[in-house]
Formats: sequence, structure tokens, C-alpha cells
Amino acid sequence: MQTQSTITPLDLQSLLAVGKPALLIDVRSPAEHLSSHIPGTKLLPLDDLDPAAFCRERGSDCSPVYVICQSGGRASRAIRKLEAAGVKGCVLLEGGTQAWIDAGLPVVRGESRVLPLMRQVQITIGAISATGALLALVVDSRFSIIPLFMGCGLLMAGITGFCGLAVLMAQMPWNKVHPQQGSSCCSVNN
Repeated sequence: MQTQSTITPLDLQSLLAVGKPALLIDVRSPAEHLSSHIPGTKLLPLDDLDPAAFCRERGSDCSPVYVICQSGGRASRAIRKLEAAGVKGCVLLEGGTQAWIDAGLPVVRGESRVLPLMRQVQITIGAISATGALLALVVDSRFSIIPLFMGCGLLMAGITGFCGLAVLMAQMPWNKVHPQQGSSCCSVNN
């Protein structure tokens, strides 16, 4: 297994500040991108990422491709997809958009009123688990399978970095950006 190249938010900001050529792609959901994103990123949601189309659009551009998500998991998967299609020079932003924000670097903030995807997942898993536990205590002990199932799902998501519920939640209508909410690609605003 190949080790991915990474860069810290401060190092990436330094490269951008001196005008180094770079392509920044954000693989989060449209709602997450609209809520806040790094200036100059192009939105290419992981679920919609077509590596072959990306290669065609990129052409002979050999500048590094900095792949960004909320914390790093989706960006790692996107890099694997891109590299499998032959894209060279992919670099993972360590800690993703959250690390960028935590470092106090500039972000573009939008009008999204949607909770971040991972908070939606946490609320859903918590609600289902609590309901299952309550039903197991009050109605029938066989309902204990519900929180057990949810716990196993969390364990697998932690081990693999893939959360099926997050993929499902990203497809929900409230996580889609409608045309009147703004564009999917922004220019650098320093």
C-alpha cells in the first residue's frame, strides 16, 4: 500500500501565498462546501467524483492536486480513486477543512443552515441507539440488537474510514445545494 503525500494547513497556505500553482479540490457534500470552504477550492463531491472526467478536464496540468474534506477520511478515498485513474501529484490536506479553520486561516462562509454531515450522522445513530435501548428495557430484550447493530456500524466506520450512513445522509435532499444557493466553485479571496 502506497503512503499518501500530506501537507499541513499552514504549509499549504504558505505555498498559496507565494503563488505556487495548485489545484484545490473539496470532496465534501455541496451543503458542507457552501457552509464554509477554503478560498479557491473547486467542489467535486466524493460521491460524484469521476476520475476519468477529472483527468480529461485537467489535461496536461501537472500542478499538485490538494484534496480536502472535513477531516481527511473522504479526501483519502478520493486520492485513491484519482491515483487509480492515473492522476499524479495528489496531496492530502492534514486534518482537512477543520484543521484549516482551527489554524485561523481564511475561509469562505456561506449561508447554509444544514448541520455538518458528521453531526447529522451522530444525531441519527444516537437517536436510533437510544430508541433501541429503551425498547429493549421496556418492551422486549430482543430490541437490544438495534444499539448493537449501530455500535458495530460505528466500529467499522472507525476502522475503515468509510461510513455508509454518512454516504446515505449526503444524498438526502437537505444536503443538496440548490442553484439559487450559490455556485460550486469559488475564486481565491485573500
